[in-house]
Amino acid sequence: MTSHQSGSRVITTTDVRAFFQQSVVDAIDRHQVSAREETVVYLVNLLARFTRSERFYEWTPQGLELSPLALLYGDAVHTRLPEQRRVILQRLGDVALFVAGLFADSLKRSLVDVDYYIAMGETAYGTLGEDPPNGVRGQASAGIFNELSCRFGDFVDVVADVADNSERGNNEDVLRLYELWMRTGSRRAARKLREVGIEVTMGSASNTSH
Repeated sequence: MTSHQSGSRVITTTDVRAFFQQSVVDAIDRHQVSAREETVVYLVNLLARFTRSERFYEWTPQGLELSPLALLYGDAVHTRLPEQRRVILQRLGDVALFVAGLFADSLKRSLVDVDYYIAMGETAYGTLGEDPPNGVRGQASAGIFNELSCRFGDFVDVVADVADNSERGNNEDVLRLYELWMRTGSRRAARKLREVGIEVTMGSASNTSH
């Protein structure tokens, strides 16, 4: 999947983590998903982090793009550095979870469906859980990644639920507005985001709409 834009877009709010914290907890309750507190925090931080497009996409000579999961997996397999491998696998798992949850409708029309993203995410997180770094912190992260791997499909549903139900006093949810704004540079979507307290800064966009 590629970002069709020529400039960087940034989304910021002092309240974004608090917003996602409540949204994720509510979604987990609705779906009756059993999740460790640390895993909930991880999901909240993932959603908050990816509301900055330069953290979701990657800078390339062609602009902001999203590397295919297969290429990320190949990079992880071929690197000889354990820490580098963990970084790549975490990136793979995070992107797979975010895309499967937020862009499931788009995936129905793509060459790879949501099952592919689920399989790749499960594998990435599972590998991280099996080979954590040494120490207490490594063991803690192993617990998070093992849970994300074993219940990946459930957490995809949680992210999708956040996208579908994160309404704040208007008829359009925050993540769907963000998806529209990130893809098209829609001024209307940007205005709606500002109305719910999320400030966006537009770079030069190749496709903007009112």
